[in-house]
Amino acid sequence: MARIVFDLDGTLIDSAPDIQAVANGVLGAEGQQPITLEQTRKFIGNGAPTFVARMRAARDIPDSEQDRLLTAFKIGYVSAVELTEIYAGAIPALEALKAKGHRLGICTNKPFKPTQSVLAHLDMTRLFDVVIGGDSLPVHKPDPAMLHAALDQLGNGPVVYVGDSEVDAETAQNAGVPFLLFTQGYHKTDVASIPQTARFDSYSDFVELVEETLAGA
Repeated sequence: MARIVFDLDGTLIDSAPDIQAVANGVLGAEGQQPITLEQTRKFIGNGAPTFVARMRAARDIPDSEQDRLLTAFKIGYVSAVELTEIYAGAIPALEALKAKGHRLGICTNKPFKPTQSVLAHLDMTRLFDVVIGGDSLPVHKPDPAMLHAALDQLGNGPVVYVGDSEVDAETAQNAGVPFLLFTQGYHKTDVASIPQTARFDSYSDFVELVEETLAGA
């Protein structure tokens, strides 16, 4: 059976509203104007430190405040789950893959504790055999070490990586594994320009796409 690893934010869940709420709480405490949901989606993808750096830059907050604001952001991030939604069809697709005997994992730049919190809140923990967060290793995506760590814990077998962004595509390239691109997530450039094995805009036919990808690997 195969090892199928997923990114989380923008791939399986739309967490941008929760992340926006945390960010605007931090900005509000600084007397700053809030960021929009569109800005939030653009800032997501390279981990919490980069998100906070982009948030600061949008409000001309100096670099000297990075560590302090990152700490405040992380505190709020751990419990930011109420506004997050699972993409339609994702749960049935994951359950179908598990029923076929495939082993599933998460490889996300989201910090580990917030990842645990949101998976538990959405009753998704049961679906994954391994979870690698953005602070689980000294490096984060697009460094392939994170994806390799997840795959190693899943044992042997064919591999597929599923994500929504340029960072995920680069991670798959660096790891040398097939990449399926979810087009409804947080990518920043045209989907056609993102390296991919195949792409999908709905989870309705996702299981079939995975099987086709595995057959052609």
